[in-house]
Amino acid sequence: MPFNSSVNFLVSLPPFISRLFRVLRYLKGSLGWGLFFPRKSPIQLKGFSDVDWGGCPDSRQSISGYCFYLGVLLVSWRSKKQVTVARSSSEAEYRALAAATCELQWLHYLLTYLQVQPICQSVLYSGQSEGSQYCSQSLVP
Repeated sequence: MPFNSSVNFLVSLPPFISRLFRVLRYLKGSLGWGLFFPRKSPIQLKGFSDVDWGGCPDSRQSISGYCFYLGVLLVSWRSKKQVTVARSSSEAEYRALAAATCELQWLHYLLTYLQVQPICQSVLYSGQSEGSQYCSQSLVP
């Protein structure tokens, strides 16, 4: 295939195909990578969640974030501006806690699929205000 026609072929690809090639190049280059679990490290899923209420000075939207550790290894993290403007710090904290809980549930599903049984119950810590702590507690007896 001449050089000109191969370049035209690559230019005419849809954008998602070029993104797919980028992901495949990453996977090919990272085949030898992995997570090393120290022998005495407890297999417990531990998460931390916090929010900066009205943290964006332009839009006044809150910035929430979380991170999860499996033993001593960081396995998941995220920081994102919340979609809506929270009317109170409790509302912002509650939204951040809800996002972290969704990620915790997904990590549980993933660990179950990989047949990894945590030794202890999972823990999710939050820098919550009193109001959001009250709202996040189960009201069902």
